[in-house]
Amino acid sequence: MHWKTLLLLLFYYNAHATVSPRWNRAMLFPAAQRFKRWSSSAPMSPVLQNSLEDVDMLFEFLLAEIEIDKSLRLSIKDEELASLRKAKEFDTVCNDIIPKSITEIRRLSARLSDYPRVLKKEDFERTVLTMVYTAYRAARARKHQKDSWAESFISLYKALKHDLMFS
Repeated sequence: MHWKTLLLLLFYYNAHATVSPRWNRAMLFPAAQRFKRWSSSAPMSPVLQNSLEDVDMLFEFLLAEIEIDKSLRLSIKDEELASLRKAKEFDTVCNDIIPKSITEIRRLSARLSDYPRVLKKEDFERTVLTMVYTAYRAARARKHQKDSWAESFISLYKALKHDLMFS
């Protein structure tokens, strides 16, 4: 009887360890959860890529000159592109959801390295945008900070590569 109890506990532990908690996705981008709760006028979960046209538009945004101000807010310099509805969603994701500090980006990288499954579309997109932000910061950083930003960029790249290999 004792070994059956032990076997049952082992089975329960194994099943519990392999099932991801429901809030696991929120752990990657906690600001997205806060944004959902506090924002009533914006889309609940902004995702930029819903169609091929959206992918092209995102590529246009990234090719356009992006400016990072002193408060670390990103903006598209091209006024015509910045006036589009998708640009407002891009602004929301880049300025309210993705991490900006090197500490937050390293935390995201650590969570991604331990992530047990394929990323959802919005998490993949946000990770790519975080990687783009990291590249911008690395390009504009002083020598002593450049290495930290470059290391963060590489760890995000490795996490995305790992996700693409298993998707």
